[in-house]
Amino acid sequence: MSAPSVGTELPPFTRHLDSVTLVAYAGATWDWYATHHDADAAAEAGLPSPIVDGQQLGAMLAAQALAGLPPGSWPTRMAFRFSAMVFAGETATVTGTVTAAGDGLVTITQQITTDAGTVAIRGAETVVRLPAGEGAA
Repeated sequence: MSAPSVGTELPPFTRHLDSVTLVAYAGATWDWYATHHDADAAAEAGLPSPIVDGQQLGAMLAAQALAGLPPGSWPTRMAFRFSAMVFAGETATVTGTVTAAGDGLVTITQQITTDAGTVAIRGAETVVRLPAGEGAA
């Protein structure tokens, strides 16, 4: 797989974020904040269901970026802001386009939308270092 050039749309990354996925993520990260996995705690906080951990959404941004780049690529910087919550039971899709490339780095501008029509993150930026010899067009 060669390095993409500016304007290349990377393959979308989609994940259904059911309660099992949220609990698995909490267990893997040792982040047991109750509103991220417990329906009763979410209801007590006035939420319709548990909310997806922001770090989990960040991991989805990284996964989408890396899936579209050569093996051995690695994120060096990420920047994103939340514009809405993602709730348990929703399916989230990350899309991204290469907006800069050069000196062994690729910058991808991304967003996350849900099947409920929510734009959870827009204008995220992930910078990825390509493996030696891959360059960037």
